[in-house]
Amino acid sequence: MALEQSSAAPVGQGTDFEQVSADYFHHRQLKKGAAGWVLLVGLGVAYVISGDYAGWNFGLAQGGWGGLFVATLLMATMYLCMCFALAELSSMIPTAGGGYGFARSAFGPLGGFLTGTAILIEYAIAPAAIAVFIGAYCESLFGLGGWMIYLAFYVLFIGIHIFGVGEALKLMFIITAVAAIALAVFIVGMVPHFSVDKLLDIPVTEAAGASAFLPFGYVGIWAAIPYAIWFFLAVEGVPLAAEETKDPQRDMPRGLIGAMLVLLAFAGLILLVGPGGAGANTLVASGNPLVEALTTAYGKSTWMSGFVNLVGLAGLIASFFSIIYAYSRQIFALSRAGYLPRSLSLTNKSKAPVLALVVPGIIGFALSLTGQGDLLILVAVFGATISYVLMMAAHIVLRLRRPEMHRPYRTPGGILTSGVALVLACVAVVAGFLVDPRVVIGAAIIYGVLIAYFAFYSRHHLVAGTPEEEFAAIEKAEAALK
Repeated sequence: MALEQSSAAPVGQGTDFEQVSADYFHHRQLKKGAAGWVLLVGLGVAYVISGDYAGWNFGLAQGGWGGLFVATLLMATMYLCMCFALAELSSMIPTAGGGYGFARSAFGPLGGFLTGTAILIEYAIAPAAIAVFIGAYCESLFGLGGWMIYLAFYVLFIGIHIFGVGEALKLMFIITAVAAIALAVFIVGMVPHFSVDKLLDIPVTEAAGASAFLPFGYVGIWAAIPYAIWFFLAVEGVPLAAEETKDPQRDMPRGLIGAMLVLLAFAGLILLVGPGGAGANTLVASGNPLVEALTTAYGKSTWMSGFVNLVGLAGLIASFFSIIYAYSRQIFALSRAGYLPRSLSLTNKSKAPVLALVVPGIIGFALSLTGQGDLLILVAVFGATISYVLMMAAHIVLRLRRPEMHRPYRTPGGILTSGVALVLACVAVVAGFLVDPRVVIGAAIIYGVLIAYFAFYSRHHLVAGTPEEEFAAIEKAEAALK
């Protein structure tokens, strides 16, 4: 495809834009109108619901129940404030780039790339962690786990996404609804066995501030933050569906906030009745903590534990399925704009970005072979928290510099709300170093390699005319008229 330098293209500091033919965008289109706000709520819950089934409990080993409880309160506050801010941003800038598009408008091409690639690290790694948990549940159910299960799930669900987004989102909604029913069964089943003493049964250490409530001291709260995040991680991916939504200005805020309210309820109830019914110390290292909690509470396997185990697999599948969707849309947007190799944004007859689905799937499968779900969580959380800092900063900057921009939805509390989320996100960035600094440093190195790719190559080959660049061009033109 012939490209030419365009003098009319938007110009960013140290970046070069190329004008492309209409044929370029013809081969890079997503399916319009595939989702309404109800499906978006389902998508937001689906992104996260696996975190209710496994992963959060590793925070008990870092902070005890009290440490994880306080960490969850802090992270719930961060995510709720962030969702209010993202609801405004997604109604203003409804593109498939999501957070990358918001930061692009606030900070220019470099800011957009830094945000987009941080989100990409989160979404490419999270399915690998979930695949490990799926393997644990399958082994518990069928006696078969490991790499064959990881591979089968990657191939099956990437294949469904390639078939078409409308079908994929509807199937995901059904799977999520079934998984939510299983969570309700678990909560009801554990209530009769609840005891406050069981929440506080982890032995007290000699750490500063240690007590029965905080057995690992004050530092345990901080160390538990990455696992508290697992209750909510990826709900911020709802805006990635903007270009496939019927009415993004109305539906995006409803989808984001509705999903967050559902997730808050599940997180609070599971954190209370799970350890409170089985004992916190029982669940510190479990790969399927809900099943283990039921088995421990009732003294044996029951129809209820079997049901939660079987249907709980649906919860893990729902998140696995939906985050594959999320990473493909993030890669699609970055590739279409030239930040990543352009071939990654080519779509098929079903309007699905095939390579954007397959390439991260191969990488994720390879990482799942480590079997280290808890460490993979740390890598995903690192990318997520970096993106949260940048997205909340973008909200504040656009409020201050561009107050006249059309905002179909306005964040309650304005920059105070996004400011709270920003501060808590900064705290969360550092928290991963307390658990295993080697893992976080490794993730930071990967991030650095991606930044180097932008610095030495892609910033000189960006594409003019993408939705994100059009928003930036319009804003620049409006500012010049003042």
